[in-house]
Amino acid sequence: MFCQRSLGANEVVETFPVGRRLAFDAARGRLWVVCRSCERWNLTPLEERWEAVEACEELFRETRMRMSSENIGLARHPEGLELVRIGKPLRAEFAAWRYGDQFGRRRRHTIVRWTVAGLGLAGGVAVAGVAGGAVGALLAFEGAYWVNLLNYVRPSIRFRPEDGLLRRMSARGLREMRIRPTDDESLFRVLALPQRFDITSAEWFEGEDALRVLRATLPALNALGGEARTVEAAVSEISERGHAHAFLEQIAVRSEGYLREGAPGSLVRMPGPVRLALEMALHEEDERRALEGELWRLERAWREAEEIAAIADRLLPPDGAID
Repeated sequence: MFCQRSLGANEVVETFPVGRRLAFDAARGRLWVVCRSCERWNLTPLEERWEAVEACEELFRETRMRMSSENIGLARHPEGLELVRIGKPLRAEFAAWRYGDQFGRRRRHTIVRWTVAGLGLAGGVAVAGVAGGAVGALLAFEGAYWVNLLNYVRPSIRFRPEDGLLRRMSARGLREMRIRPTDDESLFRVLALPQRFDITSAEWFEGEDALRVLRATLPALNALGGEARTVEAAVSEISERGHAHAFLEQIAVRSEGYLREGAPGSLVRMPGPVRLALEMALHEEDERRALEGELWRLERAWREAEEIAAIADRLLPPDGAID
C-alpha cells in the first residue's frame, strides 16, 4: 500500500511468500507486510490474506524464539522470517510497535548521515588547509556552502495530483507549506511551493490531492523521526480524539496557531509530535478506506450468494410434491 521498494521474500508461508516481517491479527483477519527499509506496514489484499493469517498463527505458536506481552508478540523463525502477532492491544502499545521502529530508524539514519557529512567537511577542510593554507580552507568551506545550498533548492520531492502533471519540491519548498481548513467537506487544503522560488507560484491542493502532497512531503518534514517518548506523545494526539480520522478533521482547525512570517498553518512550526501524529493518521486513514472497500466487497459477495441461494430455493419442488 505504501512502499515502492522490494518487500523481500520468505519460503516459510507457502500461501504468501512475500516479505521478511509479517504482522497479523488473527481475530480480525488482517495481515501486513512490514518493509525492513522504511518500517511501514503494508496491508495485504483480502483474497490473499485468510490462509496466510492461519499459517502465521501456526508458525508463531511453533516458533521457540519469541517474546510476548499481553497483546503483542514477536517471533523469529529459524529461516529468518519475523512474525508480529497482534492480539487486542491498546492503541498506545500497538502504535509503539507499529511506528516506533519506523521513526526510530529514520532518526538514526538522519543522525548518521549528518555525522558523516560533518566529518567529511572537517576532513576536507583539514586537507585543504594543509595543502593550501588559509586560502585552501576557505575554498573548502565555500564549496561546502554551495553543496548545501544546492541540496536545499534541489527538487528532491515528487508527487502527481489528479491533473496528471508531476510536481517537484525542494527542502526550501517544505518550509513554506501550510495546512488550512476548507469551506466544503474536504478534510483540509494544503499549500505547496513548486520548484520555482517565487512564493506567488504556490498552489493550493484539496481533497485527495492534499493527501497526496502530505504523503510525499511528511517523511521529509519528519526526517528526524522520533524517540520513544515523542512517538508516545504523537499517539496521545490521536488517542485524545478517539481515532485517526477525527484527528485529521481537527488538524486544520488547530493550525491557526502555527505561524510562520505571520501566516497560520505552517507545517514546520508544528510541534514534532503533532507532525508525527499527522503522518500516522494518514497511514491509518488509508487503511480505513481499504477496509471499507473490503466491507463493500464482502457485502456484494454476500448479496450474490443470497441471490444464488434464493434461485436454488425456487428450483426445489414444493412441499408434498414428492411422496
